[in-house]
Amino acid sequence: MQTIKQFRKIIDYHTWLVTGLALMVVFLCRQLDFLVELPTTLIGIAVVFPLVFSINSAYKRREDALRAFASLKGHGMALIFAHREWPQGEASHTVRAEQLLKRLLTAVASHFSSNGHDQSQTKPQIYAIFSDYSHSHELLRQAGVPANEISRANQYLRQLIIEFEKMNNIVNYRTPLALRAYSRLFLNLFPLLFGPHFANIAYPEHPFAGYIVALVYSLVLVSLDNIQDHLENPFDGVGTDDLHLDVADEYQQLSAINYGD
Repeated sequence: MQTIKQFRKIIDYHTWLVTGLALMVVFLCRQLDFLVELPTTLIGIAVVFPLVFSINSAYKRREDALRAFASLKGHGMALIFAHREWPQGEASHTVRAEQLLKRLLTAVASHFSSNGHDQSQTKPQIYAIFSDYSHSHELLRQAGVPANEISRANQYLRQLIIEFEKMNNIVNYRTPLALRAYSRLFLNLFPLLFGPHFANIAYPEHPFAGYIVALVYSLVLVSLDNIQDHLENPFDGVGTDDLHLDVADEYQQLSAINYGD
């Protein structure tokens, strides 16, 4: 049941539109006696190969986004532990670091999950939190934390900024637009171009064979295109494999645990 549920998510109106068009063209070609045998390898070259390449690229971007987000969370937790352990007996530093991480994770979730919003409004908010991290490190210095430890904390902050920018680049720089336009064009022309070929399959001995082949080809190709669309932006919440960004409360609870007890 889970497999069927996941499969239904990649079937949309575009799938049925292309499929219906393919079946209609098969019918018209038989009515007009326009039956032609075409090389099916052309489908692989013109449509399947670009789609598979796009899916592979989108999947790699998703994996890069997972690594960047994991690193951002990990370095944020490391800074909480640093604020807790390095100063001697001052709980205010720990509370400040916990609040900073919660603010950062909340702002990152808002920045990436609202698909289509103006990110120029949320990006300055995130960099303001990075600035607060830097100021917090100076407060650690005033509390007597050695300079080498402050340098390490600043390296963690640097890594937070780098991982955020990696995630930002994944959103802003996706599959080349020319490749996507090419794939979409041939995907929609496919039913028209290969209708005479499908109409010629096992006709007239098995009249339904052509319709079945046209149906299967259309479902497969449009489904692949929908999979690529779902993977294209791993932050928009459209695909089932998108990143879960709302983790601020979870990590605040983790930071409250005293692992030394």
